[in-house]
Amino acid sequence: MNRSSAATTAAASSSEAVGATIVSFGRRFIGFTSVSCAGVPPLPVLDHDSVLAAVSAKTAIERVRNGLLSFHAGDWVMPAKVYLECPPFGDFRAMPARGGGFALLKWVTSFPGNPALGLPTVTGVICLSNAENGEPLMLLDARSVTALRTGAVAAVASTALAREDARTVGIIGSGLHGAWAARCLATAGYGPGVCHDPRAPVAEALARELGWSTGSRAEALRCDVVCCVTPGNEIVVDAGSLHAGLHLNMLGADGPGKAEASVAAVASCALFCDEWEQASHGGELTGAVTAGLVTRDRVTELGAVLAGAAPGRPGPDAVTLFDSTGLAIQDLAVAAAAFAAWEDNRVEAQTITL
Repeated sequence: MNRSSAATTAAASSSEAVGATIVSFGRRFIGFTSVSCAGVPPLPVLDHDSVLAAVSAKTAIERVRNGLLSFHAGDWVMPAKVYLECPPFGDFRAMPARGGGFALLKWVTSFPGNPALGLPTVTGVICLSNAENGEPLMLLDARSVTALRTGAVAAVASTALAREDARTVGIIGSGLHGAWAARCLATAGYGPGVCHDPRAPVAEALARELGWSTGSRAEALRCDVVCCVTPGNEIVVDAGSLHAGLHLNMLGADGPGKAEASVAAVASCALFCDEWEQASHGGELTGAVTAGLVTRDRVTELGAVLAGAAPGRPGPDAVTLFDSTGLAIQDLAVAAAAFAAWEDNRVEAQTITL
């Protein structure tokens, strides 16, 4: 069912829907009055595979870049991410955003122990709504949207911040998000690359898919562009790992207490982030900020670079570090693209009725 047919269904059913207003006094029931209420249209639902079928890596990169520009301009808004801790298992996150005529709420998890149980680390659902009347428009699998926007922002940041002659890619952590970072960078013209993961078969599968190679962490770190996409529970980049001209995309530290780079390594780089408030309190920058080694004036938001409002790489020999904490406006950019694909009948959706 496409969007127009969903609206038709809603209009046809609205005159038939009946609700009840209950009139009471204290605990004593008095009676009820029948009232008419509009029916809720069937909601299209895109599962994991449908999201990936709806939004290509190329489209995700374009949409995320435009979303960052709109956020920088103030046209898209995003309240702070809310964490609900569930120790010792993980956490839930509520992430709202509004822009482009849509509003979005992402309810997503990070449960690092899940793979040992045969479950994904990241699960959740996204609700996309009409920002003009509040009508729910679509439900989407959060895991696939998160993977797409994580990979897309790595490509956007690399294009903006890496050296012009940068080509080789090191992937440290070749799981779901590392794989999409690699795919999006390949789509953006980067490669070949070196895939590293403690789970050798995971790295081998990604390398085989892209025609890249596997290697050690040290070999991955010698590449022009390096993406760190680990759980953030241990340091994988220290000051001694840095080399002139390197660009780092730090994608794994997405909450308080997580870090993939040492404080000394972070403090040694030219620093960029997706959004200062989030990055300074729960991202790769947090440790250096807490230690007093990094202040706000040292960090540039990527949107400002894309808009030409702030400089990017200081020079060819500089080491640039982009701290990606994951923004709801990036999820909105990908979700809106998936909704557009469904409206254009380029992807099929399941439907549910509330």
